[in-house]
Amino acid sequence: MTVRRDFQESARCRSDLVIGREELFAGARGQLSSGGSVLLHGPAGIGKSTVLRALAEEYGATARTVLRCSATESESHLPFLALADLLGLVLDEVSPRLPAAQRTALESALTGRGESSLQRDGLALRLAVLSALRALAADGPVLVVADDLQWLDPASAELLGFAARRLEGTPVQLLCAVRTEGQESQECDRQLRACPPGTLAVRLGPLTRAQVAQLLDHRGHGGLPRSTVREIHRTSGGNPLFALELGRALADSPTPPRPGEPLPVPTSLRALVLSRLDMLSVEARRTLLVASAGARPTPALLHAAGRENAEAECAQAAELGLLATGPDAPAVRFAHPLISAALYAEAPAHERRAAHAALSTAASDPIERARHLALATTGTDPEVAARLAEAAALARDRGAPSVAAQLGLLAARHTPADGGPGPGPEERRLAAAEDAITAGEVDLARDIAREVLTRASVPAHRVRAWIIVIDTAGHTMAEVDAVFPQALADAGDDPRLLALVHYQLAWRALIVEGDFTEARQAAAHAAELAARGQDRRTELLALAFQAQTETLMGHPEAPRTIKRALREPQDPRVACHHNGAGSARFRWLVMGDQLAEARTTVTALLREVRRRGSVESEVHFLRGLAETELRAGHCGRALDLARDSLRLARDSGIGETASAMLTSLAEASGGDVDRALALAREAVQHAEEDGDQMYLSRALGALGYAQLVAGDPAGTVRSLRRVRSLELGLGITDPARGRWQGDLAEALVRTGEVAEAQDVIDVSREHALRLGRESVLAVLDRSEALVRAARGDREAAVAQLTSAQDRLGKLGYGLEEARAAFALARLRGRGPGAAAFDEAARMFRRCRALPWLRQVEDALAAPGPEPVPDRPEAPAALEVLAAMERQVAALVMEGATNREIAARLFISVKTVEATLTRVYRKLGIRSRVDIVRLAAARRAR
Repeated sequence: MTVRRDFQESARCRSDLVIGREELFAGARGQLSSGGSVLLHGPAGIGKSTVLRALAEEYGATARTVLRCSATESESHLPFLALADLLGLVLDEVSPRLPAAQRTALESALTGRGESSLQRDGLALRLAVLSALRALAADGPVLVVADDLQWLDPASAELLGFAARRLEGTPVQLLCAVRTEGQESQECDRQLRACPPGTLAVRLGPLTRAQVAQLLDHRGHGGLPRSTVREIHRTSGGNPLFALELGRALADSPTPPRPGEPLPVPTSLRALVLSRLDMLSVEARRTLLVASAGARPTPALLHAAGRENAEAECAQAAELGLLATGPDAPAVRFAHPLISAALYAEAPAHERRAAHAALSTAASDPIERARHLALATTGTDPEVAARLAEAAALARDRGAPSVAAQLGLLAARHTPADGGPGPGPEERRLAAAEDAITAGEVDLARDIAREVLTRASVPAHRVRAWIIVIDTAGHTMAEVDAVFPQALADAGDDPRLLALVHYQLAWRALIVEGDFTEARQAAAHAAELAARGQDRRTELLALAFQAQTETLMGHPEAPRTIKRALREPQDPRVACHHNGAGSARFRWLVMGDQLAEARTTVTALLREVRRRGSVESEVHFLRGLAETELRAGHCGRALDLARDSLRLARDSGIGETASAMLTSLAEASGGDVDRALALAREAVQHAEEDGDQMYLSRALGALGYAQLVAGDPAGTVRSLRRVRSLELGLGITDPARGRWQGDLAEALVRTGEVAEAQDVIDVSREHALRLGRESVLAVLDRSEALVRAARGDREAAVAQLTSAQDRLGKLGYGLEEARAAFALARLRGRGPGAAAFDEAARMFRRCRALPWLRQVEDALAAPGPEPVPDRPEAPAALEVLAAMERQVAALVMEGATNREIAARLFISVKTVEATLTRVYRKLGIRSRVDIVRLAAARRAR
């Protein structure tokens, strides 16, 4: 095995090697496993070498010989250098096995001795390379690893291509990487023609924002605010090398960039992307600087900003590859976002200000004009601050809270600290922080609030800042416990300020203490204080929270509280808020089986929060719509929505636990069960770490359901018993909140704990009857039918399942209806119940409930005996046994295996084994053969 010096360093497959590359990595792995070759391609810095090293490390161990080369631009003029890297260390091994002419040609090329050249001894040298590779392959598989093919010296490239095209049927594989630009690259096509037939071309594209964040975190830059990570992703274009360099520069910088300005670009990247800048004229460079300062530059905008020859200067830049040309003209678009940022960073400060000053009058959009005015102005200026505040309000109304936050910070920066008419700098900072929360930039909001607290002395400002700190904690409120006494002290006896704090205390009681009663009382007190202080917004939020708490508790006041929260006058900021009355009404509709109206309600809420740019509310309502579709049995649609919610939650860092929990339910119903289990366990872990009792019960409920679908009833019992205990402690009595009761009862039947299953059903039915939860009652009847079947009363079980299926269908619960049909088919057996299995499969297919459909297919494929009679006549010797034990013994007499018994009685194989052990002990026998003998003896008498 030969290793070139450039590859001596460890190439361990670290987790960052395949961040964002999982699918293409799997494709390349499959190609290499099947004996094929792979060509990786993409632009500079995209991660080709990283993926190449990982694949080489993984597959190099399976090859007898690994030949490597890694060309550089500075060495590309040296003939045969890459060939020497590839074959130099194996020359002594292969030379004796080559014909004399080929051996002489190859040795001359590799050592530089003699007069051999590709022109003089072309055929001999080409054949020598081919023969050398075949000789090595005769002793075992060969892997050729070649990085940066674009820098291979032409002689080596020609020889490698000649051999590669003729290696079919030989155990020689190529793993190569080449730099290409654009989706359709002539360079990639050229290199493919020089590779073995059937080589897989794998293009590496840009990383997503979440993947860039993961990469930065892995490399030690995880402390950057999400807004900064978003800007890194935009500026880098998703290029991992560029993103890491930008992240490193920001981490090393003592001061963050000003709001609205491009990121600082390190010198290493400036040199990389601006190497052609010196070829521009001075005027063309100034035109490009104005374009880099603008948000959406066009030739018309550049003209208005005083760049009279913009078209010609942009054409000059396009010829040099600095600007992109394409059908999206007349926009002026840089070939890469980093070029724009580097050009701006390279310019002196006074030239930047001049560019912004020109754009402050040339731009047509008032928000853009205000931003440029701010960046062109130094020091404080009340007029500039007022214009920025107006622009922030306009951005807020347009549904761009992130832009509003940036403009608000600029307004605060230009607001004089010594008073004057209008809001002061602290008020504008707080408004910017609240906009940042709406945009999902909680890190930025928290930093602004803490900065305000270091300076502010006005109680209203301090309380408002404390509330922002609490809000940004989300479900980790336990971490900010020390804030509450300080906020109460700053609030004094002002009812408006006290209402804000008590509303947050209501959330704390629910999330940290898990006390619904205390949470309800704190919310009611906050609503009363807000009404006294004439703060309608906080009053509505408190009433909505009180209504949601009462709904989950099954409290009789819930409908009246919802009506109070919906009374006029309404505040538009609360009407569509995820903690507002609209959300409370949606939850009431879902729990009350009004699925069509719930879907209409949450769809309208989702549309409005998207218009407003409220990220947290969007995550929340995406989950709500996904839940509604899941209840209705639209599993495919629910899965798409849940994945969207989880993606947005992870991008923003908001609601990740709740979204992981909901996505787990959707995956278990219509997607991948293993992924469902992983997501549910992740949600459980996060809820436990956060001390969030409310979401811990929901996450455990999702885990229990996923375990049931995965065929692990014992795991379901463990998880859902915890849920039952938690909800009892929390004071949650409405079974429609988590809808886990039927799953627990079914799992208990499968594990042979029938009495506990009936107890779960009886307790839950009492609350469901009191609250009128029809769908819950139908599911409980489905579970009770399984209990009756386990006790031998099949006739009653069939009747109860038939009724439950019909009621669930009428209520619109498609998946639960299908589950009832499946249980009915299993109860009837494959003989007379074959049509029932077909019907269950049809219903699961209609729901796109793929995991459940696979269960039907497995049940049909598994061998099994005909169904037992409705009431089998047990031998007298078996009358000492309990009902379940008699059922198992009767099936043993028929010759059923433990697996077949488990399938027939809806229990696990382990439960069958445990039951048989009890049977043996009670009857004084040792094996299932003795049971058959007892039956035979009974018949003989």
